Amino acid sequence: MAAGRVKKNEDQLLLALACGATVDAAAKQCGLTDRTIYRCLAEPAFRGRLQALRADMVRRAAGLLTAAAGEAVRTLLSLQKDSAPPAVRLGAARAILELGIKVRKLSDLETRIAELEHRAGLPEGGNRI
Repeated sequence: MAAGRVKKNEDQLLLALACGATVDAAAKQCGLTDRTIYRCLAEPAFRGRLQALRADMVRRAAGLLTAAAGEAVRTLLSLQKDSAPPAVRLGAARAILELGIKVRKLSDLETRIAELEHRAGLPEGGNRI
């Protein structure tokens, strides 16, 4: 396959792979051969762009989930009202407790990592995903 064709389809290829497409599926989607894609994946620069795109997608998804978290918590809290059936109230209580513990642990870890990065002289946020 010509190098020009790969460059032309590179954004489409990166997006397909970042979204979880197999090499075979990405090849069909982008009009490339499997061999061409494996050659691209062997290039450190291409793999770096792929990793950066995946990281960006994860950051965006995390942002959307964070934005929706407040409403989700309000929903769980509303399910704990006496008017809700006991099974629903129990499920909401469990979810609140489980998620609360997980969020607290993640928050503590993020704080500790930020402190370690600060001590190590790394830029804020480091190279985390």
